[in-house]
Amino acid sequence: MYYFEKQLQYPVRVDSPDPVYARMLQQAIGGIEGEIRVCMQYFFQAWGNRAPNTKYRDMLLHTATEELGHIEMLATAVAMNLENAPTKVQEAGAADAIVGAVMGGENPRHIAEGMLHKHLLSSGMAAFPGNADGVPFDMNHIYASGNLAADMYCNVAAEATGRTLAVRLSNATNDPGMKDMWSFLIARDTMHQQQWLSVIEEVGGHAGALPIPNSFPQAEENQKYNYSFFATNRDGTPPPEGRWTSGPSLDGKGTFNVVQNAPMGQEPVLGPARPDSAAQSEQIG
Repeated sequence: MYYFEKQLQYPVRVDSPDPVYARMLQQAIGGIEGEIRVCMQYFFQAWGNRAPNTKYRDMLLHTATEELGHIEMLATAVAMNLENAPTKVQEAGAADAIVGAVMGGENPRHIAEGMLHKHLLSSGMAAFPGNADGVPFDMNHIYASGNLAADMYCNVAAEATGRTLAVRLSNATNDPGMKDMWSFLIARDTMHQQQWLSVIEEVGGHAGALPIPNSFPQAEENQKYNYSFFATNRDGTPPPEGRWTSGPSLDGKGTFNVVQNAPMGQEPVLGPARPDSAAQSEQIG
């Protein structure tokens, strides 16, 4: 079960309401880099976590619940930025150079008006669970594999892309209140990246966690290719050298090498079509 407090996790202040910025904030709520994504990801990872020790489940639940507070903050910020938003098409004066740049060269008046209508008609000048284009969040980017290490690496990626978006949104505003909110949220992204990597370290570090799942016996892998970088240049030109082309593997269980990719299998030749498959008669054997 969950409890709630009426107060926000961190103060949200908007000094100069900006409906265009409200649209941009929607990406941090319902975009693939947004807070709904990480909140649901951590909840489902926790609810499906199986381990002798429940501390990882508990940790995930604490952080998922924290992320609910972030969604609340951003939803509040959207609503505050819509305080002075126009409610009529003729009032939507959004065709200036700044908005045009934000909207990527498309007709800014049409796009801005469309999002204002979404905020007005569907949500009453409030946030909604969708991205900056008005597309509802659909859970397709929730990763909860049941493998602790795999999930932690997914979480690092989620927090890294989320922090990238947060920095961009911070850079996109001069509003002191919004800058302060982002300062807090970016700090939390920093902690969460460290948090998930700390789990990896605690369960044996990168070497101990890899390959994922580490419960599969590597003796059953094809030993010739399990640490080979496949070079795919048609003319056989070797790839640029990197950490992944030579030397000991990161897990200490093999040695990196380069293999020129070449066909090792047969040409796939399928049998004739079935008589009841509605194929052409020339396809049926």
